[in-house]
Amino acid sequence: MKKILLYGLLVTSFMAKAQEKEADKNLPQGNEAFVEKKYAEAEAEYRISESKNQKKAIASYNLGNAIYRQNQANEAKYHFVKALSNAKNKTDKHRIYHNIGNILMKAKDYSGAVEAYKNALRNNPADDETRYNYALAKKFLKDNPPKKNDDKSKDKKNQKEDQKKNKDQQENKDKDKDKNKDQKDQNNKNQNKDKDQNGNKPQPQPGGVSKQRLQNLLDAVNNEEKKVQDKVNKQKVRANPEKAEKDW
Repeated sequence: MKKILLYGLLVTSFMAKAQEKEADKNLPQGNEAFVEKKYAEAEAEYRISESKNQKKAIASYNLGNAIYRQNQANEAKYHFVKALSNAKNKTDKHRIYHNIGNILMKAKDYSGAVEAYKNALRNNPADDETRYNYALAKKFLKDNPPKKNDDKSKDKKNQKEDQKKNKDQQENKDKDKDKNKDQKDQNNKNQNKDKDQNGNKPQPQPGGVSKQRLQNLLDAVNNEEKKVQDKVNKQKVRANPEKAEKDW
């Protein structure tokens, strides 16, 4: 990675170093393909080399460079991070952090880029290219500050409003449910009033009068009529006393 509107790293120095230390054939073959700008072929060789040397940084680093050259920055960053976890010396860490910074700059993650370049300088304070990129990243960050949490606040406010609305709706449902229950209980109570001693509900008669109630009324009328008749009979007895029989 040479330039992304800023200074990049020359990857050949790291690759040359790898050629001296690595014994597998895939790594140097990948290096040759990379120099010839056959990045897809280089990627294939580096992947094989990485699988053979999972605890070494070199294959992952070179694989990240080959993938980056094919405009796959996010995937390249993954392999740089993997290389960083296996890096043993400051020189390697400096190069890896520098390249991660370049990827973050391209993604307009200026805050992350500043931190990456800062870490690169911690491992190699004398590198002018990294220092330049670091200053450039800070300028971009100043000109493009991170957005405030307005959107998050709005989302939280909307979430609270939705929760309140749902709560109110549930309370209204509960009130309606209780109201319906009370009405049902009242209806059952009224129905029980009209039941006779056997627990049967009397059948309504014409005019809305129940059979039992009608019978009660008839009994009352009959009693009154009987009283009247008894009274009349007593008066007749008094008016017509029986004559004594003559003794002939």
